[in-house]
Amino acid sequence: FDRVIGSERFIECDTLLLSVGLIPENELTREAGAKISEMGGPVVDNNLQTTIEGVFACGNVLQVHDLVDLVTAEAKRAGFNAIEYVKERYGKEIGKKTQIKCHAGENVKYVKPDLINKANLSNDIIFTFRVKRPDRRIQIQFKDENNKVLYKKKRKYVIPSEMIELKLNLSELQIDPDCRNIEIEVIPRPEVLIEED
Repeated sequence: FDRVIGSERFIECDTLLLSVGLIPENELTREAGAKISEMGGPVVDNNLQTTIEGVFACGNVLQVHDLVDLVTAEAKRAGFNAIEYVKERYGKEIGKKTQIKCHAGENVKYVKPDLINKANLSNDIIFTFRVKRPDRRIQIQFKDENNKVLYKKKRKYVIPSEMIELKLNLSELQIDPDCRNIEIEVIPRPEVLIEED
């Protein structure tokens, strides 16, 4: 990016806001010692708490959002969960035995939360993710480490530029007590495969 001398313009203003790039900015998160996911945002549990106890993340620090409305809703959740944490409603121990890891499966680029804190499964869990490639007539599927389907939902189409958000209650996700891993995948609908045979 080369500066062209003589092409400068001066615009008088009080404030200049810039939004540049689509990679979460997490210099402070790294300096604090939080674990960073492959997509550049902090690893969080279903309460939006990072791997640093008492530190919560939301907005474009966590993941790039399509709409400011989604950022606002996520910020409210993180704020509420931080207040609840301070009130000590959530346990202080987040040991590996109390967590379920969430993994991106077929045609899923990433998924948030990265972890589900089993000590607090009374609230709805909001999953957000993006697909790697566009597809039509698909099924979103959640599976455990034994390939047991925990949840499935049909969609007409998915595209990488559109973040998918699913709000699920624990009763919708039939999680076994011993479950340690969940994989979210976006696959062709089974009836589509049957029709094509």
